[in-house]
Amino acid sequence: MQPNPLQLLLIYLSFNLYKCFDEVHRHRRCSKLLQQKEQMEKKGKARRQRPYWTWKLGFSAMPLLFLFFSLTLAHKNSSQRRMVRKLVKNNESMLSRDVTVEWENRGQVVMDNGLVRITLSSPEGNVVALKYNAIDNLLEIRNPQYNRGYWDVVWNRPNRGSATDRVRATDFKVITATTDQIELSFTKTWNPNSHSSCPLNIDKRYILRRGDSGFYAYAIFERLDGWPQIDVDQIRMVFKILGKKFHYMVVSDDRQRIMPTARDRETGHPLAYREAVLLTQPINSNLKGEVDDKYQYSLENMENKVHGWESMNPHVGFWMITPSDEFRTAGPVKQDLTSHVGPTTLSMFVSTHYAGKEVSMRFGEGEAWKKVFGPVFIYLNSGPVGTGPGLLWEDAKNQMRIETSRWPYSFVGSTDFPSSNQRGTVSGRLLVRDRHAKKWLMWGDSAYVGLAAPGELGSWQTESKGYQFWTRADGQGYFSINNIRPGNYNLYAWIPGVIGDYKYANDITVTLGSTTRLGLLIYDPPRQGPTLWEIGVPDRTAAEFYIPDPHPTLMNRFYNNSDIHTPDKFRQYGLWERYAELFPRQDLVYNVATDDYRRHWFFAHVTRATRFGTYQATTWQIVFRLQGPKQSGNYMLRLALASTTEAVVEIRFNNPLARRAHFLTGYWASGRDNAIARHGIHGLYWLFNFQVPSGYLVEDENIIYLTQRRHMGPFQGVMYDYIRFEGVQ
Repeated sequence: MQPNPLQLLLIYLSFNLYKCFDEVHRHRRCSKLLQQKEQMEKKGKARRQRPYWTWKLGFSAMPLLFLFFSLTLAHKNSSQRRMVRKLVKNNESMLSRDVTVEWENRGQVVMDNGLVRITLSSPEGNVVALKYNAIDNLLEIRNPQYNRGYWDVVWNRPNRGSATDRVRATDFKVITATTDQIELSFTKTWNPNSHSSCPLNIDKRYILRRGDSGFYAYAIFERLDGWPQIDVDQIRMVFKILGKKFHYMVVSDDRQRIMPTARDRETGHPLAYREAVLLTQPINSNLKGEVDDKYQYSLENMENKVHGWESMNPHVGFWMITPSDEFRTAGPVKQDLTSHVGPTTLSMFVSTHYAGKEVSMRFGEGEAWKKVFGPVFIYLNSGPVGTGPGLLWEDAKNQMRIETSRWPYSFVGSTDFPSSNQRGTVSGRLLVRDRHAKKWLMWGDSAYVGLAAPGELGSWQTESKGYQFWTRADGQGYFSINNIRPGNYNLYAWIPGVIGDYKYANDITVTLGSTTRLGLLIYDPPRQGPTLWEIGVPDRTAAEFYIPDPHPTLMNRFYNNSDIHTPDKFRQYGLWERYAELFPRQDLVYNVATDDYRRHWFFAHVTRATRFGTYQATTWQIVFRLQGPKQSGNYMLRLALASTTEAVVEIRFNNPLARRAHFLTGYWASGRDNAIARHGIHGLYWLFNFQVPSGYLVEDENIIYLTQRRHMGPFQGVMYDYIRFEGVQ
């Protein structure tokens, strides 16, 4: 049976539509194509809107109308198909452009791949211009060239103050120069005669590849034998981007907003420390009365994969993508800065934030060392003007997943960066064995398992010179750590909901392409006797405790929610001041039999501010009764701290006036993580185990007095993670 003309027309139309949309689908990643396609679709939609009178026609007229509009639509789609092909051809031409490098007379070198044009100062190696889409320079042109895109190092010699080295290179060379990829090197060699230069050799590298909407950056840091003793507190890469364009910042799915400007901070009122400013005259009146503080936008290393800024006109995104944590310090839950008002975007490689000097890189006299930081990917994308910020953020997350899947990169020019086939794998299964828990044996569900430099139990959280490789176990405790650099490691682990740290007994040596199967590992957490009572959850944070609402005049509405369990509520400014308002005269008293730690245990044990501008030490009470008669022997008090800042906790049983405390957390563990002031909810983890003689207890009601004795300022204090009282064995 032969098809009639109308069927032929429909077949022809369907074929053309299929080819058109197939071409669009294959090139949807091109933002310029998407923008122009959407504009064409809007025009087409307007043409397809039928006048009202067509619906009044009788049924007999519909075949003729359908034929008419089918012919019109076929003509229109044929025209659209030609336009799409033209756009695809232009886009393919752009993607297929050779990568070029050229030198300018002004001491600059330029890399260009048709999508991105990067201008670097030579030989200093700073990024001075970044052209993308309709913006000639995404970086802040009002800043000097050395203050747009740069690396810096904060360091000090023994018993001297900190200094900042802006890492101005003195030599430049081309590492790779093909039509597919350019890699440039800018090196700084330590000059012993310069007191301002950090004793490090630093090689800054930049890579631009064909078709990439962005560029890669990494650096090689090195010390040679015989070099002097120093501490390094911070290594970072900084981008100051165009303030008149970029106003919308994104840190995560639920932490994104229109931000204040640098001028808003200048005209605002400084608060307890210089990073926190009350906005009094912001350009955007909706922000008036809020607090801006860069620490409110920190992330843990394991979450800090992509963050950045968006410009709405033109709609352009600037993103910092970090595909691996291996070169960051102090493990997966170490917190650090991301993006903040400036607008500024950071890649933090080393810092003392939320940890203190315990995580500084401390080099002894003559100590040699070498480490590669990065690569990270600076990703640029765009979308149609008028669309919301979600489009570019979703695309940036997708690009992050692509970069993560490519790690370790195969195109890096340095031999100090091993490729995938030069790395090893370690796997196993973790079991928790606790005879007094609800389940005697349980799998290490969601355990953090990692390799770090050999050291003591839990030493990974202050280790900063080497590389660390972490993963999360599945629900049955299985884990696999991939892409491990060759070297000698210890295997560490900890499990949310289980107190303490695990360390595998033997060193693990990873060689080129090696596969190490550890089999079943058994963790016996600290345990003496059955749990008589407990406060909190052993998850290394204070997030489960009572977090108050902020003062109404010191609120960031972005984090405002009356639900005490709202994630990130702890990021509000000034929450430490609420303690004195909630407990103006008598300190916290917690009854383990009747109280709920989610509502009655304040998240931070801080000092109390007085009306005279001074601060008082505070003493918290834990009230409990022994279950059954008192036993002879020793009970066990386990005290886990999620954070401590210049604080010492004294512990007394049943006698608050005892001259000497029965126990204390120790001056050596006073800590300096400053997590209370920086809205961190945790810093470094500390676990104390105190054997309590039965003579300290009575058959009736018992009270434990916890005194945070240091009270020179508002930020001295601790955050408790978990407290457990165990019976006699």
